[in-house]
Amino acid sequence: MSTPSSLYDEAVKTYESGDVEQAVEKLKEVLAQDENYVLAHSASAVYYQKLGKFDEAIEHAKKVTELEPEDNFSYLQLSVICQRCGRIAEAEDALAKAHSMAQKK
Repeated sequence: MSTPSSLYDEAVKTYESGDVEQAVEKLKEVLAQDENYVLAHSASAVYYQKLGKFDEAIEHAKKVTELEPEDNFSYLQLSVICQRCGRIAEAEDALAKAHSMAQKK
């Protein structure tokens, strides 16, 4: 049985080869084994956004902020995903949170 890490690596390679849908399927396998695998949620956010599946993209980006609440980059990613999905108010909120966290460091 493949580990979450090796499945994640396969997903990234699959994405890089241009098969975004298959990469998402690999990430689903990762998350079936470890529902808190942050990198898989982060990649899922990007890949779903590329596929035009905006609700799924934002769901995964939000999960990253839940799993890494002290990482301002997670809020930056959420902001970018929301912006690309046309959810500007949510993007601005996430960006403000990232900026606020960066000032505290």
